[in-house]
Amino acid sequence: MPMHEFELIRRFFQRPEAPEGPGVVLGIGDDCALLQPAQGQQLALSVDTLVADVHFPADADPAEIAQRALRVNLSDLAAMGASPRWFTLALTLPEADEHWLRAFGAGLFVAADAYGCTLVGGDTTAGPLSITVQVMGEVAPARALRRDGAGIGDYVLVTHCLGDGAGGLAAVRGELDLPEAELAYLRARYYRPEPRLAEAQRLLGLASAALDISDGLVADLGHICAASDVAAQIDVETLPLSPALLALDDRARVRDWALTGGDDYELCFTVPEARMPEVGLMIARGELNATVVGQLVTGTGVHCLLDGEPYTLEDTGYKHF
Repeated sequence: MPMHEFELIRRFFQRPEAPEGPGVVLGIGDDCALLQPAQGQQLALSVDTLVADVHFPADADPAEIAQRALRVNLSDLAAMGASPRWFTLALTLPEADEHWLRAFGAGLFVAADAYGCTLVGGDTTAGPLSITVQVMGEVAPARALRRDGAGIGDYVLVTHCLGDGAGGLAAVRGELDLPEAELAYLRARYYRPEPRLAEAQRLLGLASAALDISDGLVADLGHICAASDVAAQIDVETLPLSPALLALDDRARVRDWALTGGDDYELCFTVPEARMPEVGLMIARGELNATVVGQLVTGTGVHCLLDGEPYTLEDTGYKHF
């Protein structure tokens, strides 16, 4: 007997044994959720849709698909310096496969519990597999990290390593000749990207602008440049690369992944020269894993240099259409 929508939600996405979470006045089970942000906090919202065989392989482990779906959305909250609180889920399913749904739900709640956010509603419908997650968080007024606050002379930094998202996709597709340890690392970076929430909190009041890198460093830094009316120069030699990517015997390919591959979900942020000593001290103490990769200048666009010469890119980043 086919499952109807409400039975599906009750069995796989309602958690009567779990507390509702802070600020949840009314959660799953009514026409709307009722939420109460903490006093004096602004609500930060973001929504993304992931489509099978566009944003993830349709035949992937459903628990990994769920982890990826929530984590990439939480990365948007990190980009704004917001703390996660709640999320909604809209699932379009080709069929109500009980085994798929059980694994998907398990993976989803592992990620939700890890980042302290509560599922408060959503929708299910029939059709080609796609997943839409809306995340909601809180941030103090005038403290959010935005794209339009950067200035000429600011330094450009990125957290952790770049290129692992594109390398991870190549690993998932079986395109890389690497030892299993490196392949496992890259696959994990693809399916379980780490939203840099803690790093973003440390940057509040220090960074002049920020965003997360989903479409590639060049494309996403270009958004900061456009919003702030500046240009950027990137020193390609300084790009932080993981040991897994450095193990590949194709440095040009790896550099292009770091610049334009996308799916890294690291933070790209700018820091005025006057605040760099504080940020540098955090980096030196191991409190912040970040690397200076360039600086903002007059003009427009993002310009890459290698050994002082222009570095030509075949592409500028992921295009949605």
